[in-house]
Amino acid sequence: MVVSTTILTDLTQRIGGDAITVTGLLQPGDDPHVYEPVPRDTVTLAKANLIILNGYNLEPKIEKLVTGVDSSAAILRAGEAIAPLKLGKAPDPHVWGSARNGMQMAQSIQRKLCELQPQSCPQFQANTQMLLQDLTQLDQWIRQQITTIPNSQRQLVTTHDAFQYYSQAYQLPVLGTLIGISTEEQPSARTVQTLANAIRETGVPVIFTETTTNSSLLATVAMEASVRLSRQPLYADAIGPAGSRADSYIKMLATNTQIIVEELGGIVTPFPNN
Repeated sequence: MVVSTTILTDLTQRIGGDAITVTGLLQPGDDPHVYEPVPRDTVTLAKANLIILNGYNLEPKIEKLVTGVDSSAAILRAGEAIAPLKLGKAPDPHVWGSARNGMQMAQSIQRKLCELQPQSCPQFQANTQMLLQDLTQLDQWIRQQITTIPNSQRQLVTTHDAFQYYSQAYQLPVLGTLIGISTEEQPSARTVQTLANAIRETGVPVIFTETTTNSSLLATVAMEASVRLSRQPLYADAIGPAGSRADSYIKMLATNTQIIVEELGGIVTPFPNN
């Protein structure tokens, strides 16, 4: 089974356990928006019996590669189990920002695995149930942490538009971003100035960098707005490397929440399973 993003690879491995073999195309820290497939990806995809993608054009070059590969593999776009938010006319692909959305993605993966490997379905179902319990606990914990941020500081500014689902689920308004849905976009000088002005007017104390994007332009916004950059970057489009504080989907959401809450003046109670 071949999986595109690190987030989906983590979920698929947890659901499948030792009953499946999972190959992730992207590695921790890779940006799915701009990932350039390598020759071995074609070989890997051609041998797959199942290809799991995010969908909603998150990984456009992988999508193009999949359509050109001579393969009989089933294809699951797990992110498309979620009714998308829209930014302009395009669906926002960053559906994993809500733990409840993560639960829907997990259930979608489990159903497909059971379809392809029915003899292992009881194991897939049991693993998924444990995952759903953990994600339910995580969802409740995030909500509790966000409420500790002072109302006057409850605004989020990030490099690109990757946190709308998080924002909607946990009532943390996104004041603005430097670029849109895709990290391929380049902001204009006017965009930089408009965002800096909005930050000054609302009194946001900090703006957040991301692990998979260049922070230099956001540093310009921070200087223009006379605010600081976050001490630690958020994990926007990929989990962290093995052994890091964000090396799983659950730990990624918990770590992002801790960074956001502490930077915006809230008080974090550590997540029990992080």
